[in-house]
Amino acid sequence: MSTHQVQTFNKASAECRLTADMKRVVNEQRLAFVATVCSDGTANLSPKGTIAVLDDFRLVFVDIRSPGTTRNLATNPSIEINVVDQFCRKGYRFKGTGQVVRDGDLFEELERFYSEKWVACR
Repeated sequence: MSTHQVQTFNKASAECRLTADMKRVVNEQRLAFVATVCSDGTANLSPKGTIAVLDDFRLVFVDIRSPGTTRNLATNPSIEINVVDQFCRKGYRFKGTGQVVRDGDLFEELERFYSEKWVACR
């Protein structure tokens, strides 16, 4: 298993801080759509049911069955995540760079994060 972390960026600054409303929408929704770039330059769009806010700058999701997403991020870290509150008809598009995390301190941090998050959801 691996976990993906996404650093959000915008063109005006080096990093984009997630607003309270962005965090609310991400945390309330169960589904996000993640776009990556295939080796032939075409887009790959994949639904993710584990999207979460890690901190003020990063979104994360778990690789449950995402071989295309993982392969694409290994060769091109460009990523876009779309999260929509369908009832309010409001959503956000997050552009940035993705990283596949398979071990180390960050992996352990993400394991703890998801362990606490999923236990709290039961």
